[in-house]
Amino acid sequence: MTSRNLFNLKGKVALVTGGNGGLGLGMALGLAEAGANIAIAARNPDKTSDAIKQIEGVGVRAISVPTDVTKETEIESMISQTLNKLGQIDILVNNSGVTMRKEPEDLSGDEWDHVLNVNLRACFLASKTVYPHMRDRGSGKIINIGSMTSIFGGGGSGAPYSSSKGGIVQLSKSLAVAWAKDNIQSNAILPGWFTTELTAAIPERQKERYQLISSRIPAGRWGEPEELAGVAVFLASPASDYVTGSVIAVDGGYSSF
Repeated sequence: MTSRNLFNLKGKVALVTGGNGGLGLGMALGLAEAGANIAIAARNPDKTSDAIKQIEGVGVRAISVPTDVTKETEIESMISQTLNKLGQIDILVNNSGVTMRKEPEDLSGDEWDHVLNVNLRACFLASKTVYPHMRDRGSGKIINIGSMTSIFGGGGSGAPYSSSKGGIVQLSKSLAVAWAKDNIQSNAILPGWFTTELTAAIPERQKERYQLISSRIPAGRWGEPEELAGVAVFLASPASDYVTGSVIAVDGGYSSF
């Protein structure tokens, strides 16, 4: 039997939405370190420029694809631009996300729709749009980013977020079943509490909440973005060719407590 590196992504192309910071950048860097060329789809050009420099520092190609994932035409352009510039898309990481911190009774329909559009609808549209390319190439990896709240509710002020992330799990499973015949694997990652720009203020400004959360994490600490890279590389690589429709929590044991 000829040996091979099951985690080698050299020559592959990964498109990461929301990949210019936080968990998205952590995964993008991990995929780059495994050898993949990277397309970053995001809105903030300054953050994306910084992310591109970090990724290129690993020794791979990296491009910026400015995208507003709430617009179907821009998602279609995101796919076509990546194909035009990098020639292929082997891995799609649907990572873009947003939340709305309001109690359910205070939410407007437009606010609800915005969260669902960014977190769930965009994931579906990006997957749908890249599907013909992956089908024709004979393989593909779709990695959808859910949340711990895919498993349990996110509290009163997290209704649209947790609803959308619950949908991510079922969408991932549905795509896995529909596209298995095309050798396309679809899986979901459920991150727990990570230290990112979005959560950086919690330890100081919400000390009681921080302590409560930390006390529930069996690992005894919050995660760092680069700690999401390992599972992303696994799901993007040949090592996971027989893994589809799976849901993997990366939360230091929080959801098992």
